[in-house]
Amino acid sequence: MNMSERTMKKECVETVSVIQLDRSMTAEERISSLLSEYTLKIYINGCLTWEVVCVAEHLIELVFGRLLTERRIQGIRDIESVSICESGERADVVLKNRGSDVSFLPSGRIAPIAWKPEWIFRLEEEFAMDTPLHRQTSSTHSCFLALKGETLVQCEDIGRHNAMDKVIGYGLRYGVDLGQSMVYSSGRVPTDMAVKAIHAGIPVLASKESPTLEAVKLAKQYGLTLLCNAKGGKFCQYTRF
Repeated sequence: MNMSERTMKKECVETVSVIQLDRSMTAEERISSLLSEYTLKIYINGCLTWEVVCVAEHLIELVFGRLLTERRIQGIRDIESVSICESGERADVVLKNRGSDVSFLPSGRIAPIAWKPEWIFRLEEEFAMDTPLHRQTSSTHSCFLALKGETLVQCEDIGRHNAMDKVIGYGLRYGVDLGQSMVYSSGRVPTDMAVKAIHAGIPVLASKESPTLEAVKLAKQYGLTLLCNAKGGKFCQYTRF
């Protein structure tokens, strides 16, 4: 597979001057760090497929992860080439199978893996230490990809969906066995987040926040171990296999 990334360095955080007011109407000028929104246009076989508002880092991983979690590919071997232009505003993907047929959900169940509660607590502790962009701006979601209790990568983005696509794309790009991995997310888990894990074949999805009822039903249907409300040294196991 050919891969090209010639993007210019984009600043993820900018500072602005603001006036802060308290209840007594005392005004104080201060400097605020704000997250910069960035739009990446992703073309598949020459057709504009997604316009993603994101943080301008881990862009190749974002593209890989989005391809997999949206079922445009089964694996990295389905990709002929990926390139991101110098400005970083356009990604061009060429797929080996140029057909447009994609299935919404895989037909089979995810094979369960053995996991340990201490792995979840470790991820929770790492999340509690904060992440670089969130520390500066308080404006990001984050996601962690772990294998057998060891964190492989942590990614941040404006939305939890992008952050999850980035860590999944990292695993795809660098040959991580996603079928033996787990993901920890900072955000709630509705069906579209559960679907991303199912599409990627990830057997364990953990989150600091709660799932929806529909996400739990979907996780049970497809064999996804769902561990949520993972904070304060506790978590809830919503599915077991």
